[in-house]
Amino acid sequence: MGLHAALLKALADSGYSEPTPVQAQAIPAAIAGRDLLVSSQTGSGKTAAFMLPALHRFATQERPAFMPAPRHERQSGSARGRQRFQPAQPKMLVLAPTRELALQVTAATDKYAGALRRLKAVAILGGMPYPKQMELLSRNPEILVATPGRLIDHMESGKIDFSQLQILVLDEADRMLDMGFIEDIERIIAATPAARQTMLFSATLDGTVGQMARKITRDAQTIQVDAVHAKHENIEQRMHFVDDLSHKNRLLDHLLRDVSIGQALVFTATKRDADTISDRLNIAGFNAAALHGDMHQSARNRTLSAMRRGQVQILVATDVAARGLDVPTITHVFNYDLPKFAEDYVHRIGRTGRAGRNGLAISLVNHAEQFNVRKIERFTNQLIPVSVVAGHEPTRRAPAGKARPGGKPSGRPAWKAGAGRSPGKPGARYEEHSGKSGAPKRFDRAAPRDGAKPARAGAPDGNRRTYGER
Repeated sequence: MGLHAALLKALADSGYSEPTPVQAQAIPAAIAGRDLLVSSQTGSGKTAAFMLPALHRFATQERPAFMPAPRHERQSGSARGRQRFQPAQPKMLVLAPTRELALQVTAATDKYAGALRRLKAVAILGGMPYPKQMELLSRNPEILVATPGRLIDHMESGKIDFSQLQILVLDEADRMLDMGFIEDIERIIAATPAARQTMLFSATLDGTVGQMARKITRDAQTIQVDAVHAKHENIEQRMHFVDDLSHKNRLLDHLLRDVSIGQALVFTATKRDADTISDRLNIAGFNAAALHGDMHQSARNRTLSAMRRGQVQILVATDVAARGLDVPTITHVFNYDLPKFAEDYVHRIGRTGRAGRNGLAISLVNHAEQFNVRKIERFTNQLIPVSVVAGHEPTRRAPAGKARPGGKPSGRPAWKAGAGRSPGKPGARYEEHSGKSGAPKRFDRAAPRDGAKPARAGAPDGNRRTYGER
């Protein structure tokens, strides 16, 4: 591909022999200076696809001298509002939606640029102390990797000047828009030179992402490799139905005791659940840690470092770990809670099966979440097989029409699948009642057995689930 010799050596030292499909298409186009719109699934090697061409360009350029401001212009105790250093003038800016992804991009850049010692890359992100970031910016790095919010703060204080910017990269652009960064992104782009090279990487190039891409690029080349809903052929997917929260916790504890688990990632919907489940697993004898957005950045860094060193076996995290977390030794992913968006399911399970390995993704699903399951299956164009663990079977049957391993969907309505029997109470008969006038008949109340006393008025319905079970 004509890359700089130092980059080729760094790639060889890292064990890379051949480019991935997205790298094979994006690297030559980027070296030629083309704007790029790239759609590729997670784990396809996007970081190298935009970073290697940039490093190749900078390796052949002379580094201009950078001098700090004269001593009399620096900040003093009597003039705290004055600027301490000249603003940093990066040549490349990479915007990332999460701190974890920004740190991963920075680490990959350091690995690729190992032999190019004069090139510096720094990460500017929330949760990091401002004095530390000011020290990093004072080095005038060529490459700046940042989250939009913290970058805006430094722009407003005059610590960054984009007048010399040559390359702008938006990594996981769809995720940044989902997180509400559209106004910050537009403000950052407006501060960059119009003659820059722009590369946008996203799971999809439709909708709002496509509209923004057309506005910020010039004659861009579109590259689509492995649509986001492509099958993870090396990742086995399973689904277990659970009755309630207690059943879910017992089943998770049982599944995590599988001796084949190297390291596991458990996804939750809330930060509180991540902390609670992590504490519960540690009490049960597991080596677990939590990761979520309310943690200080230093704590998040320590947790991820411990995970990569193998000191943490089970990481319980929110969707902050769904993108950008690259730990090849993760063998299992558990969806304790299903994600809100089907796209996030693909990114979650993509945390396992890395670097050509096989992985297993298991979802714990309440019967009330069948609609979310159908959305995921339609998006991925795959049916997720339903599994049952002996001794942890749900009291309710899996919904009819759901494919079993090696089977086909029955297509029968759920109330007919039980042949007149309640899924929750074997032997009970359904009693038809129409409810409101003109409304279709429902089959949601078990009729009393022969000789049994009818339920008294106002008594709780045994078939109805409590709020906690829902």
